[in-house]
Amino acid sequence: MFNKRVLNVKPSATAELIGKVADYKRRGIDVMQFNVGEPDFDTPAHICDEARLALDNGFTRYTAVAGIHELRESIAKKLKNENGIDCAAENVAVTVGGKQAVYNSIIALCNEGDEVIVLTPCWVSYIEMVTLAGAIPVLVETKEEEDFLLNIDNLKKAVTDKTKAIIINTPNNPTGAVYTRASLEELAELAVANNIYVISDEIYEKLLYENGQHHSIASFNEDINKLTLTINGFAKAFAMTGWRIGYVAGDKDLMKQLIKIQGHSTSATNSIAQKAAVAALEGTQEPVAHMVSEYANRREFLFKRLNEMENISCAKATGAFYLVPNISKFFGKSYNEYSINDSFDMADYLLDEAKVAVVPGKAFEMPNNIRIAYSNSLDNIKEGMNRMEEAFGKLK
Repeated sequence: MFNKRVLNVKPSATAELIGKVADYKRRGIDVMQFNVGEPDFDTPAHICDEARLALDNGFTRYTAVAGIHELRESIAKKLKNENGIDCAAENVAVTVGGKQAVYNSIIALCNEGDEVIVLTPCWVSYIEMVTLAGAIPVLVETKEEEDFLLNIDNLKKAVTDKTKAIIINTPNNPTGAVYTRASLEELAELAVANNIYVISDEIYEKLLYENGQHHSIASFNEDINKLTLTINGFAKAFAMTGWRIGYVAGDKDLMKQLIKIQGHSTSATNSIAQKAAVAALEGTQEPVAHMVSEYANRREFLFKRLNEMENISCAKATGAFYLVPNISKFFGKSYNEYSINDSFDMADYLLDEAKVAVVPGKAFEMPNNIRIAYSNSLDNIKEGMNRMEEAFGKLK
């Protein structure tokens, strides 16, 4: 008999969709890919140069489980200077992508039956990771009509004596919402008063638009700092998805537990990527600014184009690189053998009929929407929206 926790976990909808799109491409079918949360830019040259230097110098062996000291120091300096978090190298662990940082944090904190509050819509893996830990995910909805922002009153209602942690993600995947400092300060007060840990996923922190501001909850005071695990990585800001390198920072005693988990699972992430990550933090940030500028232009076009379509409404996100149009007006409509009853049906229909890949919002606990990633060229976005609008027009 298989492990009951594993049997209770759903496969990743985004990962499954990547496989389906890859199958189309193997068959020579042109698909507009708006499903993957992955920068379409190459990793900046100075980062790649540092990786080549590491290879040339034979830096290809195991490193300490928590990462090389040079990188941990660089991350601590970044967190202190950019995020205002009181942090040293001993407070940092380097992980195999940001995903492992989240997973290790949940496993280290949660006992059987603990409750973990997850704000929805949310990234597909949070709920399943909590389930794998034997804990109970408690979902607290953020509302489209409130721009998916944090509602502290709703959060307070979900807190019980079993609440162990709250997972937040700002800027948010999938909504692009950026939580205000005032709401995060209220969350910090709630967490400290109830001795609740905060797992703060800040992987999209540099992808901000319209003078948006990112605030790290761990920076507010010493009490919330001790209760916060700040998670980040290099994938989104530095176009380093395939390098598989992330990090987590928190109280040093808690970090020892996370490092212990990593020591018995993956050990350290690869040595070459660690050297490249130092260059990402210490080198020029101009490539990051360029990418964000390009995303901003795409966001403006996509937002306007979507809201011009009949039966579509779309909120204007201020962070990350996603928009989440509401497609619920199409529910109950059909075309040929396709009937649209939920966002999974719509995603299947758009892929098969329009050769446009989007992610069903239901996978993010957002049943009335689909997620479109604008981490793609403007030309592809224009073509994809034309195809999508034509497919929408066939539904009666």
